[in-house]
Amino acid sequence: MNALKTSLPITLFLLVVFFGKGPWHVLLLTAAQIVYVPLTLKLIMTKGDWFSKFYPYISIPAYLSITLIQLTTNTEWDVLFAAIYLLFTFVVALYGLDRFLMIGFTHIEEFSINMAMMYLAMGGIWYFAYTANIDTGFTPMLTWLTAIHFHYSAFLLPFFVGFLGRVYKPQSYSLITSIILLAPMIVAVGITFSTVIELLSVIAYMIGIYGVIHLSCQAAFLRTLQKWLVCLSFAALGITILFSLLYASGNLFGSHSISIDFMLRFHGIVNAIGFALTGIIGWSISIPPTTAKWTFPISKITGKHVIGENILVEIGGNNHYQGLIDHMSLYEPDIDRQTLAPRIVDFYENTNEYRLFTKVKWQAWFKPVAIIYRLISRFVKQIDLPLSSRQIEMTGEIFAINDDKDGRANTRAWVRKIKGEVVFVALYSTHEKDRRTYMNISLPLPWSSMIGILELNQIGNELQLSSKKVHTPNADSGIYLAFKHWLVKLPIEEQFHVKETTDGILVANHIMWIFSIPFLKIEYHIYHHEDVHQ
Repeated sequence: MNALKTSLPITLFLLVVFFGKGPWHVLLLTAAQIVYVPLTLKLIMTKGDWFSKFYPYISIPAYLSITLIQLTTNTEWDVLFAAIYLLFTFVVALYGLDRFLMIGFTHIEEFSINMAMMYLAMGGIWYFAYTANIDTGFTPMLTWLTAIHFHYSAFLLPFFVGFLGRVYKPQSYSLITSIILLAPMIVAVGITFSTVIELLSVIAYMIGIYGVIHLSCQAAFLRTLQKWLVCLSFAALGITILFSLLYASGNLFGSHSISIDFMLRFHGIVNAIGFALTGIIGWSISIPPTTAKWTFPISKITGKHVIGENILVEIGGNNHYQGLIDHMSLYEPDIDRQTLAPRIVDFYENTNEYRLFTKVKWQAWFKPVAIIYRLISRFVKQIDLPLSSRQIEMTGEIFAINDDKDGRANTRAWVRKIKGEVVFVALYSTHEKDRRTYMNISLPLPWSSMIGILELNQIGNELQLSSKKVHTPNADSGIYLAFKHWLVKLPIEEQFHVKETTDGILVANHIMWIFSIPFLKIEYHIYHHEDVHQ
């Protein structure tokens, strides 16, 4: 099967080269469609997954369809053949989406690869529009050029950039990759609406491409030949993008020193051979492995329409728990039970003995979303936070959970209420990775669950719990959505900071961010039952 995946595309392309009926430049797109796309997908496919099993049944008809279009001249079958290829690109995009749902907004190198596969569907759409003579508002040549753009700049480039991130990912990598991923759509907008935007998009591409060239030269590859080929591949783009800049400048200022014919002959050929072919050969020498795999235990408990405390009826266990954890020493050496504030230790070990008073403060920009969200959360009875910022008591109680039904160890539920109405049902457990113990929290949702993996760190005698990777770059920390076999890391972060005041009261600040923008702050004042408070 592997030999078929390699030999068939090359054989079909040679047939088009020697017997094709179209002009020479169509080979630039055909090479991407029936050689570069299959060879690149071969580098990413996982043996045994649904895509690898389904791939021969959808890819072979697609590649044959492209070949037949080029071997014949404007037959009534061309639209059908183009539709078959379009369907294939949709399946590839679905595979990219499926991989995204398993990884989510993390590991930007994998996100780049997933976006590349989703972008390929755009190439399929534009190619179908070109073949079917659909009026896109552009000339047939520009429609065709847009199709080739999404095959090279939006598919192959993000793919190669994703592989580079597996090898070498300094802090600048995320910014450079973000530019590469945004640029294809900005180019499309610029071509459609504004020559100014078109020029700016090319400049953005230049920043991204030269950034990638720099990173590829800095990266440490296992084989010298691979390093040279990868660097040459990106360097080819560094040359051709200069002519794209001249072409875009000509469109803006009306001085057409660079023609489309020149762009096809120089830009197209250098990209097809210098960038694409060299890159595929380079990355095929040694495919960099992915590290984007979640191995921590996930609660098997999900809800139905309404969560509330009714969910505890079916999942209750026989153990009795007094606190969220049995003993704070479980989190050593990242915290020191002896030097941590005594009331913090006691609160987590004897949670049922404490009363919580809370103030919920939604950020002004997020309040419209919070109002809509509250309509849903009140019905679901989960994560049902009030809209008012006035202080209110939040009662809580710890319940045992059946570990066999949950799938984790020593699981317990912390049910919190406001005025007798459930606002939270959170299932607490722990797991260990690389000698660090994480707090593993699951909030059942309708047919799914939200997972919070928090790392605990001690700051003086105060405690910080964070879903951010504070001290461990490869930490499991994060907020995830689990649905069946998918586990998506969400663009949400949270952090708790707990301290003990001089009069023995605990003050906890809980801050949440979405896409690194704060949207919620919750202030807790926590008292022991024996304390006197207002």
